[in-house]
Amino acid sequence: MSAPREIYADHAATTRPAAEVVEAMRPYFAERFGNASSVHRRGEAARDAIESARARVASLIGAALEEVVFTASGSEANNLALRGAMAVAASGRRRLVVSAIEHPSVLETARVLQAHGVELSIAPVGRDGVVDLAALETLMGDDVALVSLMAVNNETGVIQPVEAASRLAHAAGARLHVDAVQALGKLPVDVGGWGVDLLSLAGHKFHGPPGAAALFVRRRTRLEPLIHGGHQERSRRAGTEDLPAIVGLGVAAERAALGERTRVNALGARLLEALEAEVPGTRLHGTRDDRLPSILNVGFEGIDGEAMLHELDLEGITVSTGSACSAASPGPSHVLLAMGLTPEQAHASVRFSLGESNGEADVERIVDVVRSVTRRLRALDSPMERSA
Repeated sequence: MSAPREIYADHAATTRPAAEVVEAMRPYFAERFGNASSVHRRGEAARDAIESARARVASLIGAALEEVVFTASGSEANNLALRGAMAVAASGRRRLVVSAIEHPSVLETARVLQAHGVELSIAPVGRDGVVDLAALETLMGDDVALVSLMAVNNETGVIQPVEAASRLAHAAGARLHVDAVQALGKLPVDVGGWGVDLLSLAGHKFHGPPGAAALFVRRRTRLEPLIHGGHQERSRRAGTEDLPAIVGLGVAAERAALGERTRVNALGARLLEALEAEVPGTRLHGTRDDRLPSILNVGFEGIDGEAMLHELDLEGITVSTGSACSAASPGPSHVLLAMGLTPEQAHASVRFSLGESNGEADVERIVDVVRSVTRRLRALDSPMERSA
């Protein structure tokens, strides 16, 4: 018996590096290796390759070259933004404001900062998964140094009101950091139009390599480095650069500007429509309006999300029950709880995230398998089965 055809529907967790990304990186592991800090020709060539990649990333988000700082991950970029900004904040501005649905690399960093004397405020979200702007406004004050709000929630795909948050933060004299890790390659990102001061991105979310990410730092935005000991990245991130990964990130950034957003979003909309039409008890978590259709977080009434994940995995369909960075946490999703779901409802959630590799046939097969699995699991949980 042949194995079921594999369908990868967990693109919000990571994406396969594009062929052109891999090919661009390959020479830099051997023939073109070099330390960009060296003054000889090989070092100069390495430096040129890094600056070329920086220009591509800057172009993707509408930034200047000197505003792009390369890091090893989106989590590091988020840490650098929060820790770096709070370390140099004025003595009268010791408060950090984050939303309740941020990625763990923001929330956990915020709590560590709180343990070291930073005052922390958490902005709530509504049932629709969108930050409550009225509540956020009440949290603003002249003691706020930084506001951190993600552009697109990694679990629900809900798009957050970044521009409105920017206006609120700047009116209070604070800076705004945006975790745009889930937005790049899926939404147009414009740091100028959005009015952000700091913005994080990660290459492996848009078909670049893992190990290559960046933080946008607007001119005249002060930042204390996390890593000391070198002049790299204009003294904002010490250490010899990962040359192959940065080259790959540059290629991924260039191709992201030409991505298949319209086609993939249409597939996501079709998947949700079919699940709701053909699988009884399907419930979408988050707003239907301001969200990325390619990411959908749904619950199936009476079905445990982990059970659904494992059943789909046996059928060759890869999905998630939430953030990849929280997969080892035993509790229900903090995002869904913040949206007002019960722990039982949160445990019943499954996240489908589609990408370039998916097509109409994948959507049809996912719906067929989910329909079959829900019937089987509900039958197993029926009173007759339990009494057998």
